[in-house]
Amino acid sequence: MVISAVGGAGLWFKGRYLSSCGILQLPSLPTPAVSEPHPTGRVPAPPVDRRTLLDRLVDFISPGPDSREELLESLADAEHRSLIEPDTRRMVEGVLRLSDKSAGDVMVAAPRMDVLDLAQPYEELLETVIRTAHSRFPVVEDSRDNIIGILMAKDLIKLQRAPELHLRTLLRPAVFVPESKALTELLRDFRSNRNHMAIVIDEFGQTAGLVTIEDVLEEIVGEIEDEFDVADGESAVYTLADGSYRVAGDGPIAEVNRIFGLDFPENEFETIGGLVAHELGRVPRRGESVEVGALRFVVMLARGGAVRWFRVTRLPLEDASEGPAKAAGPPGNA
Repeated sequence: MVISAVGGAGLWFKGRYLSSCGILQLPSLPTPAVSEPHPTGRVPAPPVDRRTLLDRLVDFISPGPDSREELLESLADAEHRSLIEPDTRRMVEGVLRLSDKSAGDVMVAAPRMDVLDLAQPYEELLETVIRTAHSRFPVVEDSRDNIIGILMAKDLIKLQRAPELHLRTLLRPAVFVPESKALTELLRDFRSNRNHMAIVIDEFGQTAGLVTIEDVLEEIVGEIEDEFDVADGESAVYTLADGSYRVAGDGPIAEVNRIFGLDFPENEFETIGGLVAHELGRVPRRGESVEVGALRFVVMLARGGAVRWFRVTRLPLEDASEGPAKAAGPPGNA
C-alpha cells in the first residue's frame, strides 16, 4: 500500500499541504448536538471524536505510547537522538514515578529525627541547632511522640534578645500526614499551605517520622545542594563556634591530615567518609558517633547512603584509639 510506505509524520504534512492547496478536501466531522437544558432521561450520546480523517490515519499508522513503560521508552529514545537533555529525561521520569511513592517512602524515621525538647534550656537548644545544622525542628513535650509544634532555627535569636519569652510562643503549628499520603498530594499541600515540613504518623496515630519539601523535590530533580555543600575549590573543613569542626564526608583525607596533624592512610581511601565507613564496617547513620584515631566523628547529615557532613572533635589523649573504630548511637536517636 502507498500509505504503509509513507511515514506518519510525512503523511500528515503532505495531507495538510494538499488540503491547503484545494487538491484534497477532507470531510468535516459533524458537531455534537447541543445538550438539552432539561434532561428527559435519555442516554446521552457518546463524545464525538473531533479529529479529522487524516489525523486518524496518522494515529493509526504511528500511534503514541499507550502505557507508562512505552512513554519511558520514548523518553529514552528522545534522549538518545539528542532531542532532550539527560537531566530533562530524569526529571520527567521523576515526575511520572512520584505518584507511585508515599510519604512513608521518603521520610526520616522517627528514631533518627532531630528534635528539641520544650524543657531544654536555651544553651542546649542552641547547641543542638548548631550541631545538626537544620533550619526547622519538631518540638516535643514530655516524650518524643508528643510533638507540639515546629521551631524555626532563626527564631532562637528572639529568645536571646528577649529571655522573658517562652519557647512555646515561638512555635508554629505542626502538619501531620499519614504514611500512605501520596507525594503528589503532599507536594500540592506544601505549595498551598506554605509549609516545608510535615510529621508523618502511622496507622495507630504514633509518630513514624518527618518529611520535608526538599525530600519530595529530590525525588524529581535529584539531590539538592544546600548552603552546607562544598563547591569545587573550597575547603572541606570548617571551624565552628564551640571549637569543634564541620568536615565534609567527601573531604580529602590529605586535607584532614594537614589540618589535624594526623597520618590517616591516603593511599587506600580518597575521602574521610570512606575511611570512617571502612573502619566502622558500614556507613554510619545520622546522629551516630564514631571514634577513629584521635578524632570523634558525629554524623550531622547523611543522604543517599553516604555521609555529607561530620562534626569532628579531638579526643583526649588518653581516649585516643589505635585499634578499630568505636561507634555509639546518637543521644535520643537510633
